[in-house]
Amino acid sequence: MNENELKIFKKILLDRKEQILKNIAEYRNEIGELKSSETSDEADLATITIDTALEETLSRKQSKELEEIEYALSKIEKGTYDICEMCEEEIGVERLKVKPQARYCIVCREIVEKTS
Repeated sequence: MNENELKIFKKILLDRKEQILKNIAEYRNEIGELKSSETSDEADLATITIDTALEETLSRKQSKELEEIEYALSKIEKGTYDICEMCEEEIGVERLKVKPQARYCIVCREIVEKTS
């Protein structure tokens, strides 16, 4: 991977990181507002419970993605960003365009998913 491509992927990862941090902050604010809101009946309470569970699930999923992004950024700093962690071959640029925080090439990703 050339230096320009690496800069582009780093920017993509940093932009996504920023968006996730904003999303998580919004989820936390919304959960706080829901928990402090006045409930007038069981339907309102059920709606708040469902909304809170949904927000918490989304927040956990985004937190996991944030960890993957942080790891990918550390790999950029180490110079191992586009190297598959299983076979140690290059991860194709096309794969990284789809998932910039990919740790495995396509073949190895399928192996990991089948064994998980």
